[in-house]
Amino acid sequence: MIPVDRAALGRDAREVAPYLLNKVVGHGAVTGRIVEVEAYRGSDDPGSHAYRGPTPRTQVMFGSAGFAYVYFTYGMYWCMNVVVGPEGTASAVLIRALAPIGGIDTMFERRPKAHKTKDLCSGPAKLCQALDVDGRFDGHDLAEDPLLLLDDGTPPPAEPSVSARIGLSRGLDLPWRWYVSGDPNVSR
Repeated sequence: MIPVDRAALGRDAREVAPYLLNKVVGHGAVTGRIVEVEAYRGSDDPGSHAYRGPTPRTQVMFGSAGFAYVYFTYGMYWCMNVVVGPEGTASAVLIRALAPIGGIDTMFERRPKAHKTKDLCSGPAKLCQALDVDGRFDGHDLAEDPLLLLDDGTPPPAEPSVSARIGLSRGLDLPWRWYVSGDPNVSR
């Protein structure tokens, strides 16, 4: 496995999101294949955290592609995004679900309420718990250990499923969610 090509991440979030399907996220020996994503753009996307411009929380979204934007939500959960697009555009792709690959026993230890493998990473907060990703990784270069965005040569699906994004109060009508059709790890 090699780090994902940073140049491929420098495009519009709506192009990069489906490209990220079947890429791998790894934190040490714990790894998972990306099976669901959502695209977020800056000033033209009312669902984006960066809609109103840069803040201390969103500053990383305005930076270089290939870095992690990790944020805290609902006062208890972490969510991980990959910063994409040209520098200054405030685009990111939320990693919504992973298919567990490696370190599954460790994932179960970190997510004791999960009883089946398909429940370990079937949501953005769940996958952060399973991978032990939190605010320490906000602004982290995803080509550097210990948290990596990797390409193992598995191509994205030729025709991924597409839908509106989930859980938004604004911008929820945009069809900017892509997922691997029929994968049991996709969020419900």
